[in-house]
Amino acid sequence: MSAIGTTAKVQSPTIASYQWLALFSAFLGWMFDSMDLNLFTLVLFPSVGSLIKSANPAAIAQVGGYIVGIKLFCWGLGGILFGVFADRIGRTRCMVITIVIYAVFTGLSGLAQSWQQLAILQAIAGFGIGGEWSAGAALLAESWPEKHRARAMQVMQMAFAFGFFAAALDNLILGPISWRWVLAAGALPAVIALGVRWFVPEPERWIQVRQDAEVARMTMGQTFARIFAPDLRRNTIVGVLISTSMMIGSWGGLTLMPSWIQQMVHASGGTPLDGVHTISYAFMLMMVGGTLGYLSLIYLTDAIGRRASYFLFCLGSLLSAWYMFTMIRDLHTLVPFMVVYGYFTIGGFGTFAAYLPELFPTRVRASGQGFCWNAARSLTAIGPLIGGFLVGTFGSFPAAAMSTAVFFVIGLVAIWFGPETRGVPLAD
Repeated sequence: MSAIGTTAKVQSPTIASYQWLALFSAFLGWMFDSMDLNLFTLVLFPSVGSLIKSANPAAIAQVGGYIVGIKLFCWGLGGILFGVFADRIGRTRCMVITIVIYAVFTGLSGLAQSWQQLAILQAIAGFGIGGEWSAGAALLAESWPEKHRARAMQVMQMAFAFGFFAAALDNLILGPISWRWVLAAGALPAVIALGVRWFVPEPERWIQVRQDAEVARMTMGQTFARIFAPDLRRNTIVGVLISTSMMIGSWGGLTLMPSWIQQMVHASGGTPLDGVHTISYAFMLMMVGGTLGYLSLIYLTDAIGRRASYFLFCLGSLLSAWYMFTMIRDLHTLVPFMVVYGYFTIGGFGTFAAYLPELFPTRVRASGQGFCWNAARSLTAIGPLIGGFLVGTFGSFPAAAMSTAVFFVIGLVAIWFGPETRGVPLAD
């Protein structure tokens, strides 16, 4: 029998300075994670077109799909591996390593001389991008008192929208100069790693668990295998299914959107530069909607529960995707609607912030939530690899995007097989 009980003693509801510091560092880490993740999506058309020396949208989409697919796969793999590392070596140490990886290799991507080099650099950046969330979410969940934990997690998750906004702003300012400068700016987040390393302590909850002899004897393989034990297996399966549903369901809109907008701009007589500006504005509006979604979830997850909140946003994502990809045919309607689409599709990712960490005990929390989140991301990597096939099969970018949105239905069903964790203390 472990010396540590199933739950830690109730934490004080008072928020200490180190808890604010944990929130600030996790927020910045996830914000810049999001920025570096989305920079390539915004410059996919000019960067790939320049490297393959072609303006053919189909050829660019195919090669870009390969790069995004490889990056997403590495994101998923890195997230799973670093989740286990975070349970073994600590939350803040893992955050530092992952931030340096994604920042440095996103910046180096601006030096790529071929699409193969770009793919390799983006793939390595993907390892860090995937790992940061696992460590940051565990750090915050274990640092904040039970009463305020869900709201703190939603604030951290809101950083994704800020990062997307930062990426769009970066593209708006530096995109007209060169896509290389847009990616080079992705190296800037590396400087925050120093602050995390020196000023953010490991959660006391994790330190106490690591002092337990039973936990200390566990190998990395045993740590990872623990999330498939009979008492956690259902939580793991549900976590993977609801994450996969949201990620694949939103993939079409988020990844095919820039090419669709460029196509509409071209059809209306606009220039590629007009397309860059329109894409940036559209994605900024989408992030405004996403931010509003996160703010709503700060109250909804406590008011109606984790499962009902996910169901509501998953249903809204399905309906907004249906309207966008079947009813909208012009930029004047599309761009303003991005606020609604972002509210559900981007905001919906905030449902994971509170729910996934609560599905697993401290000893395997980063491993469990990291596996659920990143196994789903690895499955999503199939999308970009067959993106060109989908566009060719369904005949247009909107139809191809809608074909992936049907995956939201899986989440609408799967969420009810998981436990309701509202008001349940974290287990250790």
